[in-house]
Amino acid sequence: MTGSDLDFVRPRELDATRPPESRGLARDGVRLLVTDGAGSRHFAFRQLPELLAPGDLLVVNESATLPASLPVRSPTGELRLNVSTRYGGDVWLAEPRYGIAAPGPVPLDPTAPLVTRSARFHPIGPYPGIARLWFFRAEGDVAAAMAEVGTPIRYGYVGAAFPLAAYQTVFARVPGSAEMPSAGRPFTARVLRDLRRCGISIAPIVLHTGVSSLEASPDGGELPPVYPEPFDVPAATADRINLAHAQGHRVVAVGTTVLRAVETAWDGGRVVPRRGFTCVTLGPDRPVRSVEGLVTGFHDPRTSHLSLLFGFAGTDRVRAAYRDAVRERYLWHEFGDSHLLWRPPAA
Repeated sequence: MTGSDLDFVRPRELDATRPPESRGLARDGVRLLVTDGAGSRHFAFRQLPELLAPGDLLVVNESATLPASLPVRSPTGELRLNVSTRYGGDVWLAEPRYGIAAPGPVPLDPTAPLVTRSARFHPIGPYPGIARLWFFRAEGDVAAAMAEVGTPIRYGYVGAAFPLAAYQTVFARVPGSAEMPSAGRPFTARVLRDLRRCGISIAPIVLHTGVSSLEASPDGGELPPVYPEPFDVPAATADRINLAHAQGHRVVAVGTTVLRAVETAWDGGRVVPRRGFTCVTLGPDRPVRSVEGLVTGFHDPRTSHLSLLFGFAGTDRVRAAYRDAVRERYLWHEFGDSHLLWRPPAA
C-alpha cells in the first residue's frame, strides 16, 4: 500500500494544538467516535464504559513518556535531537532536527558528535530507508541529560510547551517511550472506576514508542519501513486475553502500540507471552486476529497508522468514519479526540 492509497482531505484547523485541560475540558471530556458495522456514532469519552459489555477486557500500555527531546550542539549550530529507541548498550536511534517545526534530514559528519549536557552522541549512520533517523553511539549519561535539559517531544502543530505530566497517561508505570502512547490519555480515575463498576477489566502490556514524525509518505510513494520497538506481553496478560476469548468476551486494544504488541504475540490461535523488539506492520495484507476492538486517536493521511486501521476495520468503513470526523470537527493528534473501532467478523 502506497501513501496515495492513504490520502484524504483533513483541514489543518482540526489539529489539537493544546491539551483539552487548557481548553476547559477534563481529560475524559474529549469526544469519542464509535465505528462499527452500523456506521458511526458520537459520544464523550467518559461514556466508554457504557459502550462496552460486562466481561470485556481492555489491554493498555504501561509505558511512560520520557523528556526525549534534547538541545544539542553540532559543528554547524544548534539542533534538536529527538531520542527514539535504545537498541542495547550505548547504541540509540534518534532523529536530529533543525527545530520543533523544522525536520530534517539533517546531514551529519560521522566524526563530529552532537553534544548536550551529560551526554555526547556520536553518529554511526542513517537508518536504512529512513534518512531522517540516525544510529548514534551515546557517551555519558543519556538519562541524566534528559532529566537536566530534556523536554517532551512536540511538533509544530503544538504551539506552546507543556510539562511532562501532560504527556503521561494514567497507566504510565515503566519509563521508556519517546512519545506518549496517546490512546490512553483520555482515561481518568473516573473512567477506570466506571469500567470496574460495569464489569470490564484491564490488563497491561508495555511497548516503548519511538518517534512518529517520519512515518508519513509526503510524495504518495511507498511508506517508510517500520523500525523495531521494544515490547513485553507478560504471561498474565496473555492468559487473560485467551480466557476472555474462550468465554466469548471481547478484547479491546487501547492504542496501536498495544495492537502491534499483542499481534506480535499471536501464534495463530492464541496469544503467548513474548518480549523483545517488534517491527510488525499491520494493514490490509496483514489482518488482525487477536482483538475485536481498538481505541485510538485520529491519524494523518499517508501514514502507517492509517494503513493499520484499514486492515483492522476495513477501508470503506474507515474512510466513511473519517469523513464523519472531518464533517463533525473532531480533533487530531495526541491532545485530540478518540475513536473506538470494532473489527468486522472474520470471514
